[in-house]
Amino acid sequence: MERSETELMLKGYGLTTAELFYHMPDHIHVLNSFVWQEYDLAPDHPRLFGFIEFWQREIDGPLHSVRFTHRKMISPGEWRNVVGEFRLH
Repeated sequence: MERSETELMLKGYGLTTAELFYHMPDHIHVLNSFVWQEYDLAPDHPRLFGFIEFWQREIDGPLHSVRFTHRKMISPGEWRNVVGEFRLH
């Protein structure tokens, strides 16, 4: 069953973005990049590591490196005390 993005965020998932650098199969000295984005759970990142395992098993281009970031979309709000007020007519 596929869950909506809102349901995932309420369950603690956050948006994970990864950039995978890999060697081109025909030109091993040339690096290319692929961007992957999915809702995932930090700090274990099961979907990201599952995708990396899929890549290593199924894709011809060997991985050089992976860098990623994770951002929870629903988190406690930020509150600031506003001292001044501007009025526009």
